[in-house]
Amino acid sequence: MEVIFHEKQEGSLCAQHCLNSLLQGAYFTAVDLSSLAYKLDEEERKRMAECGENSEEYQRFLKQPSGNMDDSGYFSVQVISSALEVWGLELVPYSSTDERVKSGVAEPHKMNAFICNYRDHWLTIRKIGNQWFNLNSLLTRPQLLSDTFLSLFLAQLKNEGYSIFVVIGKLPESTADQILLKTPFVPSKSSPHELPVQKTDSDPQIQEAINLSLQEESTSYDYLGIEDDPELQEALRLSLAHQSRNEIKEDDEETMLQKAINMSLQC
Repeated sequence: MEVIFHEKQEGSLCAQHCLNSLLQGAYFTAVDLSSLAYKLDEEERKRMAECGENSEEYQRFLKQPSGNMDDSGYFSVQVISSALEVWGLELVPYSSTDERVKSGVAEPHKMNAFICNYRDHWLTIRKIGNQWFNLNSLLTRPQLLSDTFLSLFLAQLKNEGYSIFVVIGKLPESTADQILLKTPFVPSKSSPHELPVQKTDSDPQIQEAINLSLQEESTSYDYLGIEDDPELQEALRLSLAHQSRNEIKEDDEETMLQKAINMSLQC
């Protein structure tokens, strides 16, 4: 795992960490992204000014804070997209009708990388060598995802409200790619699978919700081919358990974000 470039969370600079993990190097700083955000703000201002600098719309626009960055270190999808354009890469929504993305929905392992967002937190999932890794900056180390679990993981993120984007284009070559192509990473026996495990049996209400969810939604996952695989069925059960817990208990935004991070994206 040491060969993989993995920036750990610093402040709220997840967009920077997300991009650098995708590119496998310290290519962007907060200053770089701020410059891109400023250029986008200026372009938006010029477009608004075309309607007249004395118009109510323009004056109202000037009073609004930037939609591309804030003091916490948050950067918008437009900033990330602009940063990727420098490398000849394109960001396309996972739900797009773009022909280049359609195959990624059915067979995500054939793509190169995904960028995901949930309540201002950005994370990267990408193929390095011939293996997939979750490079979320909130993790202590990269998380290995098998091709099969990649499909389940993306489905779980989608159910939890994540926006998912496909990265289109050729990623820059990295040392990690070269090493893992020759020597693939082998997970330890103590953690052979990649989806998070959480204890739910102690809560009767949640357990009942899980059973109902399994009855109602099991057919929606038939395309994954899991009906005869107990191991993958258990992964699906855990995913539905998390979804049911969210429906049963309502928390404030900060708690929900922390729960999504801790319950879904921990190693």
